[in-house]
Amino acid sequence: MNTIRSEPVSGQSPNIALENIRNFCIIAHIDHGKSTLADRLLEYTGTVSKREMQEQLLDDMALERQRGITIKARAVTMQTQQHGQIYELNLIDTPGHVDFHYEVSRSLACCEGALLLVDAFQGVEAQTVANAYAALEHELEIIPVINKIDLKHQRADEVAREMEHVLGIDADSCIRCSAKTGVGIDELLDAILKKIPAPAGSADDRLQAMVFDSHYDEYRGAITYCRMMNGTVLKGQKIRFLRSNQVHEVQELGHFSPKQTPADSLRISTGWTGSEMSETTSCAFAVVNWPKTRPSRSMASYPPPVTA
Repeated sequence: MNTIRSEPVSGQSPNIALENIRNFCIIAHIDHGKSTLADRLLEYTGTVSKREMQEQLLDDMALERQRGITIKARAVTMQTQQHGQIYELNLIDTPGHVDFHYEVSRSLACCEGALLLVDAFQGVEAQTVANAYAALEHELEIIPVINKIDLKHQRADEVAREMEHVLGIDADSCIRCSAKTGVGIDELLDAILKKIPAPAGSADDRLQAMVFDSHYDEYRGAITYCRMMNGTVLKGQKIRFLRSNQVHEVQELGHFSPKQTPADSLRISTGWTGSEMSETTSCAFAVVNWPKTRPSRSMASYPPPVTA
């Protein structure tokens, strides 16, 4: 696999066809190497230079970096080149702890594929099973990955058999890699391009999007993290958040590359939008535009969270 190193993505290139877009997430038990794998993918695709690279690049909360865990889902847009074509890879890095299973389910709903990551020493654990079945429920293409094969006491062959016995995944289909050293990352990138299907939406259809996370910025208002399912959203466009039934104007938008990079429009991809909302509860997990002459049809939203 040949990779390209380029300037941060300032917007989707018109040369990237819909069939060359891949939307996927990384799912695993806690401490199996999700954030480190995301770091290697960013490095190998040239999204982040070696000078800018640091461990747990997508984990920007102090507690995440201190404890070495992922708490909030993070998205990033990468580009890579193979056989003379440029591909766009939209990754959502998900939490691994059982307490954040609902956050994982929201990320799964926004993807066509998932990298199921398993530690080469610890093997299949509780959240491995839970996340694998959640991905199957969302009908995602699962790519099994055995990580940390550089460990002295790794048992990759045994772990592959565990995955086959517990999850029904062919042991021979497991990709073995070391996110720490970079071994097997080229093979993994190739599998992402070949196995994960392209999104089925259309940039020319009516706007539909799923909001998988959000945060509030004191100066900019609510920033929503969204996956565009259909259509195109533009700056200045009014959109309706289905669950709250509120209408807001998109004041800014862009991609994560991995920092928030402004763009003029968003189409079938992951990205962010900013509006004048004074809090984030109004943008609860489904958004559709509302042009007066062309009302948009509704679509399935997330299930409500389970509370104790």
